[in-house]
Amino acid sequence: MTQEQRQPLPNAARTVFFVSDGTGITAETFGHSVLTQFDLRFRQVRLPFIDTVDKAHDAARKINEAFATDGQRPIIFSTLVKADLSKVIRQCKGLHMDLIQTFVAPLEQELGVKSTHTIGRSHNIVDSEEYKNRIEAINFSLAHDDGQSHKNLASADVILVGVSRSGKTPTSLYLAMQYGIKAANYPLIPDDFERGKLPTSLYAYKNKIFGLSITPERLAEIRNERRAGSKYASIENCRYEVNEAENMMKRENIRWLSSTTKSIEEISTTILQEIKPNHRGQY
Repeated sequence: MTQEQRQPLPNAARTVFFVSDGTGITAETFGHSVLTQFDLRFRQVRLPFIDTVDKAHDAARKINEAFATDGQRPIIFSTLVKADLSKVIRQCKGLHMDLIQTFVAPLEQELGVKSTHTIGRSHNIVDSEEYKNRIEAINFSLAHDDGQSHKNLASADVILVGVSRSGKTPTSLYLAMQYGIKAANYPLIPDDFERGKLPTSLYAYKNKIFGLSITPERLAEIRNERRAGSKYASIENCRYEVNEAENMMKRENIRWLSSTTKSIEEISTTILQEIKPNHRGQY
């Protein structure tokens, strides 16, 4: 039996390649969005910086090897700009999804101009204002993680509050990296619940506050991964903290949501819609 005739193994993970002349993030992000529509397993491989013909042939070899090993056509999401590089990948034994040609060609016709076909153009922004804003936002979010600093809160676009391990830190960093949003975050702790008030330093910026909550059961799971068997991770303590935090947010009229079943992307989008920070970026 030839390689082409080999029968795929049942329930085997399909191999997916993300091929790019840059970092591969665009191809991977789009590919992930599409693949989540299918309840199947995928083995994902990123092939970034494919910016020469030699590199393209090396990528093609890896793709064809996956075909030979799996007995199934790999799925290829490509954002290669140069036609000669794209041609090499198109000749592979796989299902080829060319994101550049799919969208650029119709836009060229609609706009009446040719695209620049410049490699890495979408990531060539080191000197741009947008890039500098993102770096500044990341530094701000790291400096204001977990209530480390009360300085410059007036510069914050959003201040996240919630019990420990409810998703504040990853959401803050995502907002900074993706949108250039300066996000501070503060844990709500037993001392706050005993006083029945938010940390004092936050009241001057209440219009910027957004709350995150989580189900006690999920919170206990997460905390037990870090401090198994501790009071901090016990279901009783988690129920107490979540209940107190949610009651406080309701009393203070703070907008909030549960992060239990939501992705960071969903949480961040909701925050941007609710807070509407005065920011130069477009969302």
